[in-house]
Amino acid sequence: MSPFFVMSLLFGLIFGQTASLCAPSEYTIHVEKRECAYCLAINTTICAGFCMTRDSNGKKLLLKSALSQNVCTYKEMLYRTALIPGCPHHTIPYYSYPVAVSCKCGKCNTDYSDCVRERVRTNYCTKPQKICNL
Repeated sequence: MSPFFVMSLLFGLIFGQTASLCAPSEYTIHVEKRECAYCLAINTTICAGFCMTRDSNGKKLLLKSALSQNVCTYKEMLYRTALIPGCPHHTIPYYSYPVAVSCKCGKCNTDYSDCVRERVRTNYCTKPQKICNL
């Protein structure tokens, strides 16, 4: 291996995370319940952006720990609860949702993230809409 290749490889492994553009991003969630009169549009933040990944073409030359497919995921998050308007008394009118406080590039945690496939795009209202800015 040439010295240039080795230095490039080491530089990429050490400083790869600094080139990542993973940060909290504004996002609107639309929430409705069949029993309630309104759809609630909630403005929140999610983690989104680019994370540096390492190509596995050289996997025979590198340690497994050096080969990673990082995603933009939550470093810190909190949950807030919103009240869905127009719900009858027998219905629970609350909806809890995550708010990204800070983000990081790392392994996807399936406890709170969908790591495998893109979700079906159904983020819209079918009822009259109320906006919640928390």
